[in-house]
Amino acid sequence: MTDGANDGSRFDRLPATPADREVPGRASREEVLDWWETRFGIGREVLGGYSFWEKGAGKVWVFNGEASDPSRIEAIGTTFLRTRQEHWKPTTRAVSRFGRHATHNVVKLDGERASRFVAGEDQPLPAWDGDWGYLIVAHRIAGGVEPIGVGLYLHDELRSVVPKGSRADLPVVEH
Repeated sequence: MTDGANDGSRFDRLPATPADREVPGRASREEVLDWWETRFGIGREVLGGYSFWEKGAGKVWVFNGEASDPSRIEAIGTTFLRTRQEHWKPTTRAVSRFGRHATHNVVKLDGERASRFVAGEDQPLPAWDGDWGYLIVAHRIAGGVEPIGVGLYLHDELRSVVPKGSRADLPVVEH
């Protein structure tokens, strides 16, 4: 239970709906599910068994299942979404876990471009005809298309927002 104020030192469950909100600015479960479905086409059934928690201002975590009172722990599940900013941003971990269910706002990169992306390089992408903003970036791996990170598409450029600690050499595989 909250007292109407955000306490950055504890986890609080997201309210079910905006009408249930006690902390101003806190996202609701309904808004999170709507955002993933609208932005990426990831249906509610994919995220239905998960609970969502906020720690800090807009740092949403996802947990597979329920927890009675995780307020005194350091982490629960995995980081999932940043919400208290102008544009919500999915985390690389969330995209790695749930991105394969996306039906839109997914940009697929070939081997060389994928390698440059995961190395943290920004690159021109004038041919993209999808939405601006945060995208799921994917690459063909082992016969399937798998998410490799989060990109930010602005002004015909794909910006890599792969965290520095997660950047790696991706083997170039041409098809």
